Amino acid sequence: MDEKKRSHPIRAAFRKLLKNKLATICFFLLIAEVVLVVLAPVISPYGYEEQDPSIRLRPGIWAKWTVETDVNAPGYKPTEQYVPGHPLGTDNFGRDVFSRLLWGGRVSLMVGFVSTAMGLVVGVACGLLAGYYKRLDNIIMRFMDLLFTFPSILLAMLIVAMLGVNTFNAMLAISIWSIPSFARMVRGKVLQIKEEDYVMATRSLGARDSRILLVHVLKNALPTIIVIATMRMATSIISISTLSYLGMGVTPPMPEWGGMIAAAKEYLWQRPSLIFVPGLAVMITVICFNILGDKLRDILDPSLKD
Repeated sequence: MDEKKRSHPIRAAFRKLLKNKLATICFFLLIAEVVLVVLAPVISPYGYEEQDPSIRLRPGIWAKWTVETDVNAPGYKPTEQYVPGHPLGTDNFGRDVFSRLLWGGRVSLMVGFVSTAMGLVVGVACGLLAGYYKRLDNIIMRFMDLLFTFPSILLAMLIVAMLGVNTFNAMLAISIWSIPSFARMVRGKVLQIKEEDYVMATRSLGARDSRILLVHVLKNALPTIIVIATMRMATSIISISTLSYLGMGVTPPMPEWGGMIAAAKEYLWQRPSLIFVPGLAVMITVICFNILGDKLRDILDPSLKD
């Protein structure tokens, strides 16, 4: 009866997470962000490529309160006038910044999720094999050490330079340098779990290694994997933004937060909001993922605490 009443570990962790106000705010901010970017084709008022040169570099809605509204006032410039329907203003091509922010977030989050998932699958598989089989441990982990010798963003740039600049290659590059982190953390957890009595008892009963790895070892390593994946999402989003800023990520005209910042750097003093808006989106998203990962680490796997 007690077993039936006992909550699932993940469900119990989620309840603990929601008891923390900061983590709750971050969780719902991310949920709202995901909903907005998924519905970008529906809720964005304009297409991300739609241009109107007659309203280029117009400010956002804040200009209604910060700029002199009298068109006859000394020093008034038409380019400082807010254009209704463009709450975050327009860029140097007259494209709606709000629409491009939504579409850019769609790309950034998609690349983050996919690259993290790709790195997770390969990294977890390598970590399971290295931790469970001693004969494979040295081979796999020395290869992971080789990947660790390259600075992360430089390794991603090298891979993109060899394969070509496009979104898929950027995702592949980010996933490749994510593999060693997953492999090393999972390997350490597997080394601990495989010495537990229940695993040794299962092995003595003749269970196959595949069953032990998938049913017992992987299941108990899942909290560690969730924590690493959550924090890796933040790193992946920063990475795709960096690659796009350097011209090695998402190719124009498809918007991406880092690419939007790169395109706006020439207009830093004329229209700083073009950099501030996507930069704020990156900052909020990364901070939310890091806070969630930190809280999940404390709840799911206290052994990972510094």
